[in-house]
Amino acid sequence: MTATRVLLLLLSVGSGFAQAPPAIAGIRGGTFPDKWITGGPKCVEVPDWQVHEYNEDLYIIRESGCTDPEKPFLYLFFGKDRAMLQDTGSGPAETARAVNGVIAKWLKAHNRDAIPLVVMHSHSHGDHIAGDSQFKTLPGVTMVPLTVAGTAQFFAIKTWPTDIGQIDLGDRLIDIIPIPGHDTLSLALYDRQTGILITGDSLYPGRIYVKDFDAFKTSTQRLVDFTRDRIVTHILGCHIEQSTTPYVDYQIGTAYSPYELPLALSRAHLLEMNDTLQEMKASRDRKLLRDFTIWPIDPQHPFPHPAKRP
Repeated sequence: MTATRVLLLLLSVGSGFAQAPPAIAGIRGGTFPDKWITGGPKCVEVPDWQVHEYNEDLYIIRESGCTDPEKPFLYLFFGKDRAMLQDTGSGPAETARAVNGVIAKWLKAHNRDAIPLVVMHSHSHGDHIAGDSQFKTLPGVTMVPLTVAGTAQFFAIKTWPTDIGQIDLGDRLIDIIPIPGHDTLSLALYDRQTGILITGDSLYPGRIYVKDFDAFKTSTQRLVDFTRDRIVTHILGCHIEQSTTPYVDYQIGTAYSPYELPLALSRAHLLEMNDTLQEMKASRDRKLLRDFTIWPIDPQHPFPHPAKRP
């Protein structure tokens, strides 16, 4: 057992997978809900979206499994000059209405009339871009192009994928880190204000589908290097698929998953994934770890879920 895995085990023992807000000087803390709504057991009682205030300037929005079994998480950041939304959801849900509702309440609380909105994506798969059309014609909304060239230009990423870009929302600087491997357009976000690293579908409690193994391995090492001298309070992905039973996930298409792992992972999980990828070397076999599975995609066989098809 590597030192990283020992550390991960020690961190989990006694914590009960607790998600207590960090108390770190210069970092804005926040909270997570005791439980995320999934998709039932009675869909008539379940809202299409669960909105959670991590703190007054960061909102985590989850789509119901009754609307789409992917149940993706969206992230809405507020700065002094503009807001930024990562991803627009999956399926037919009215994403813009939900997001605009949060923005309206934020504006009221801050005695403001309007704030520009940037809409960007963790990557280009269908379960993260389905609501794009709802935002494209709205006033005050800027859509980041869903291409490598357009994304690199918008975030001033000089050389893709080795350089890092940024966006300043107004006294809120967010680093944009290209991490291709799951998807050519995969990105990670590092919010300097909260110390949160958002990794999209490249690390979360569930099945980490790897389209390009070598690129994914390099991207994971890049994230390890990036976080080496930075505070990482939490690592947040865009799904939860893992159950509270170690090594056991919910089947693809499961709408109601009442015994999920918490959303938040730690840097120890990133190190665990990096160590495992290094050990895999030329192997492309799946690696089941306690809190997630590394799942290389065989190009000769269909992708496991249509919405996530490369």
